Amino acid sequence: MKPGLELGITREITIVVTVDMCPAFDGVIIHRVYSTWSAAHHFEIAARKVLVEYLEDHEQSIGAYLSVDHLAPCPVGRTVRVRAELIEVSNDRHPRVVCNVSAYDGDRLLAKGKQVQVVMNKEHLQHYLERNF
Repeated sequence: MKPGLELGITREITIVVTVDMCPAFDGVIIHRVYSTWSAAHHFEIAARKVLVEYLEDHEQSIGAYLSVDHLAPCPVGRTVRVRAELIEVSNDRHPRVVCNVSAYDGDRLLAKGKQVQVVMNKEHLQHYLERNF
């Protein structure tokens, strides 16, 4: 990884809740609010933004863990701010990058969790993926 990846780095994304972000099962919208799986998706994006500029050309990351505690509803049309903060970098077999992630409607906390990415050599990752499919 490139130098400069330090604890405390934050990245944010902002989205407006749309109908396609509502919880739906078998094509039927259950509630017209921001779904847990949409929060999970946005958590992944925000955490990736923490890491991406520090990856070398030969490196890629892959998600290894994600938790989402969905605490409050947020209706369609509201703006959600998703924030990721780097809290840990470890170097076991491969570097692991851990972020606390959170989603807000204004100052109101909607969801929080943790996201982990593992950094690998692109070639090694490709061989790993091919071997497992």
